Amino acid sequence: QCEQMIFHRDMVAHLYVCQHCNHHLRMPVAARIDHLFDPDTFSPVSLAKTARDPLKFRDLKRYSDRLREAQQKTGRDDAIIVGQGQIGGLTVTAAFLDFEFMGGSMGVAVGSGLIAACQKAAQTNTPLIVFTASGGARMQEGPLSLMQLPRTIAAIEDFKDSGQPYLVVLCDPTMGGVTASFAMLGDLHLAEPNATIGFAGRRVVEETIGEKLPPTFQTSQYLLEHGMIDLVTPRADLPATLARVLRLLVGETKKTPKEKISPAPA
Repeated sequence: QCEQMIFHRDMVAHLYVCQHCNHHLRMPVAARIDHLFDPDTFSPVSLAKTARDPLKFRDLKRYSDRLREAQQKTGRDDAIIVGQGQIGGLTVTAAFLDFEFMGGSMGVAVGSGLIAACQKAAQTNTPLIVFTASGGARMQEGPLSLMQLPRTIAAIEDFKDSGQPYLVVLCDPTMGGVTASFAMLGDLHLAEPNATIGFAGRRVVEETIGEKLPPTFQTSQYLLEHGMIDLVTPRADLPATLARVLRLLVGETKKTPKEKISPAPA
């Protein structure tokens, strides 16, 4: 935002946050995992393979070619990573959407990955945290991508029957069908500063309502002011904030031994 030059080593050292204006740049998933989890505790969960290019879709190039390019670029099968690890000593199940993989878009593989995360968290009786960074549904999978909205919603509702908390951390950007489904069903919603969060894009909304929107529209601070999310947390504070919130929600707080509690006055 300040247009200052940043050396790459300084950007990495500051968690991809500008040291001049505190603007939060997009953070690679691998770096985010290293930052969030206690050292050497994160273990990825293997995900089932899904059908590739079920509609034989082609726009400027074949969907199968786009998938292959994204896989070579990121080293991942698709835009979701699921794993378990410890944050502040508390074991959690987490799912991450990778914006570098076709904009973190949600197709069948992402929907199935989120369902697997819900099932793993329920089986191990652990809290579930989802980190969103997505442009929405993956258009190359057409109606199959839209079906992931009710699929993921049903999976989240099933997970909530376990009694464990479901937290969502909204990263930049979180848009479209992801916002319209599992991203807004959390027991608690956190967001990074200045993250863009919404359904339709700003230009589409302005043309629809015929009005000029405020500069802060669809930012995390704007959503906090209007009651849509619960916390805006700087990236550096996320591990400690998540650990504190989770301990409050699951009731694992350090209790004073009964023999040390002073009796109440008569």
